Amino acid sequence: MFLKERKYGHLIEVVELTDLFDPYQSRLIGRCHYGEELQEAEQYAKQELSFPSGEDLPKCWIDPHYRDHELVR
Repeated sequence: MFLKERKYGHLIEVVELTDLFDPYQSRLIGRCHYGEELQEAEQYAKQELSFPSGEDLPKCWIDPHYRDHELVR
């Protein structure tokens, strides 16, 4: 799966999808697709990534407490 780095607009290939879907992981391992050579895998903060269309990542992938407001206290 490819995501876009917000700051530079480069495409990032996600190496481990489980890190992307896990809201308790704030970072993921990916490879930047920029230039002619395949880049080394690096860590990227999920907050700095979006879908290639520019749409934000779902809250359930980023915030482990995204449904806390639904709890009856």
